[in-house]
Amino acid sequence: MVKVRLRGPHAGDVETLWATPVDGDHYRLENSPFFAYGVSWEDVVEAHPGDDNVLEFTRRVERSGNRTLRVIFDYPSDDPRAEGILRRLREFRCSYEGMKPRMITINVPSWVDLDEVTDFLSGRSGLQWEYGDPTYEEVTGGRSA
Repeated sequence: MVKVRLRGPHAGDVETLWATPVDGDHYRLENSPFFAYGVSWEDVVEAHPGDDNVLEFTRRVERSGNRTLRVIFDYPSDDPRAEGILRRLREFRCSYEGMKPRMITINVPSWVDLDEVTDFLSGRSGLQWEYGDPTYEEVTGGRSA
């Protein structure tokens, strides 16, 4: 496996994800992004070596069908309140990765109803969450909240 660097919209929002070479400059992402928008786990992306020889994300080549949501808890992710939310996400058949102690990225597989998951997250008082892929603009057609 190799590392592919992705950049989020804000200065300092840089992350490297594990990826499996597919062919040429194409790589399959093996992690869900925490900061970058418009890509998800198992998407095939194009990447080229940067000035420091780290592969730099250029564009998504093929969608995997997975979707990415992100949650920031007001409490540590091992708090009982977070555990209940994570348990429910597993019941939806979603997977997740954590950035200790309060941030998780959620993978919503193609066969899971995205609206059911987002309705659940929206119903959790005080829970901060966002779309990563599809982006908020893609979901709303560019309409503001």
